[in-house]
Formats: sequence, C-alpha cells, structure tokens
Amino acid sequence: MATAEQIKALVKSHTEGDEARFYAIAMQVAAHAARQGHGRLAQELRELIDEAKARASTVRRPSGPVPLVQPRGDLAGLLSVVYPETRLSDMVLDRRVRKRLDRVLLEYRQQDKLRSHGLEPRRKILLLGLPGSGKTMTASALAGELQWPLFTILLDGLITKFMGETAAKLRLVFDAIAKARGVYLFDEFDAIGGRRDADRDVGEIRRVLNSFLQFLEQDESQSLIVAATNHPDLLDPALYRRFDDTIVYNLPSDEFAERLMRGKFGGLDTRKVDWGKATESSRGLSYADLTRACDDAAKDVILSGTGEITTDVLLHAIEERRVSPN
Repeated sequence: MATAEQIKALVKSHTEGDEARFYAIAMQVAAHAARQGHGRLAQELRELIDEAKARASTVRRPSGPVPLVQPRGDLAGLLSVVYPETRLSDMVLDRRVRKRLDRVLLEYRQQDKLRSHGLEPRRKILLLGLPGSGKTMTASALAGELQWPLFTILLDGLITKFMGETAAKLRLVFDAIAKARGVYLFDEFDAIGGRRDADRDVGEIRRVLNSFLQFLEQDESQSLIVAATNHPDLLDPALYRRFDDTIVYNLPSDEFAERLMRGKFGGLDTRKVDWGKATESSRGLSYADLTRACDDAAKDVILSGTGEITTDVLLHAIEERRVSPN
C-alpha cells in the first residue's frame, strides 16, 4: 500500500497539474506495493499508468491559446498568453546553454527534493545575447517542457508617462505571477532594468527599477520568471544579484551552423552543397537569420521545381539575409 507521504505527494501533484510528477509518484507506489508482496496490485497500477500516458499522448492541443488561463480586467493590457508546444530539442543550442537550461528544468522537476533540504529551484533567469540568438524561443521551450502557459509582459501597456502608474501596473503583474503558475517573459528587459545612472533617467525610471527589484526579491511564487535583453550593457548592475542564473547566448559556431543548415533541408537533395563554404559564409549571422536563409533557399528550389539545394543557392540566400534590414 502507498505510504502517507506518497498519498500526500500524489494529491499535491494532481492539484498542481504536474502530470509528470504524478506518474512518477504513482510508479513509486506500484514499486512499493511489489516490495510488500502485492504483485497483482503493482501490475494493475502499472497498467493503469501506461493507459493514462497513452491517452494523454493522443490528446492534441488546439492550434490557438487554450482558454485555461486568460488575463482579464487590468491584466488584459499587460499580459498575453499562449500555450507553446516548443521543446528544447526543437532548438539548436550551444552545449553550454543547453546544459544550463536542462539544469533549470531538473531543479523544477525535483523541487520537492531540494526544498526538503532547505534549497530553492532556479526560478528567475536572465537571458543575454544578440537579436535572433534564441532567447525568446527559449522561454517558449521552457513553457513547453513544463506544459505551462507562457505569459509575455506587454511593455507598451506596462510603461506609461504618468508618475507611479508603471510601478502600480508592475505590482499587478507580480500578483498574477503569484496566482497563476506559468513562465513569465519580460522581453526587451532593458526598458525596465536600465541603469539608474543613465542620462535618460528622470526619476520615474529609477522608481520603476526600484519597484521591480523589490517585487523580484519578494517573489516566492511557483512561476518561472525569464527576462531577456539584447543590450546587457544597459542593465543596472543590481539586477544580476536578483536572478538565480544568467545565461549568455552567442552567435552559432561553425559546428552548430552546419547542424542547423543540414536539419533545415530534410527531404531535399543536398548532395551538391559544400558545407564548408556554406558554414564559412554563414559566420556572423544569428540563429534566426540563418534559419530564414535556409527557408529562403528551400523555397527557391521548391518553386523552381528542382528540389536540389546547391552551394550557390544556399550562399545566395545567406548573403541576402546578411544585407537585409529585417
């Protein structure tokens, strides 16, 4: 039979909607039953778990946002919500970055074990890097991995010219973070976290940043807070101490650029591609720009009817993206 702790953990994981943990604890109960000599019960439990997992895998999410959690009232202009299906495996990530993100997920999934020893999982993550390096997609992938909603803070609704109003709206956002568990993305974070000694500081920016620092430090929610910026040099130094982890995104290395390009051309003939030349030509492009270049090359050969990617076609697409203002 299940122990009292296992029963409590089962109920808690169910009420929190943590499906993966629920199944893991149920398997522990089955194993415990087997050790106690209740082999038939253990087998029945395992079969029930397998059936539940099989049913869950056949359920597809709707293509649009699922109306499980929707910002209402004042929050409607401050937050947008989607339910991503993106996974980390969908991204081409530097090994160092992937290792750090895997650690974030591991700590979340094992948070009960950490808390039993007085430790807290990483919950406040700062992402730094050039545009198109994968920061925003990372927030989607973390939400997808955890099967949580992704809330994006709408800066145009948050930041106003009226004294004290932005800080009041920021409080509403952190109240939502505490009430509705999810991944909360502060994109273009330098708009909030700019240095307090900057020339543009007219007092209100200082008050907003001070409020953010206070709210972030006081936050004890179950949500994951992700802040991302293309301009780490603009951030106030005090911010770094408030985040549990800082992850830096760089331009793709030659190895990862080749992996990305090869992966984008599945189903097309690439035998005439000189990957060395293509990789050399791609240096300096972000993941996003290189992905778009590959898409352009694939469209060119599909529309032309050849279905064959050549070095010249790929190099042309790469150079077009290098000079494109978009």
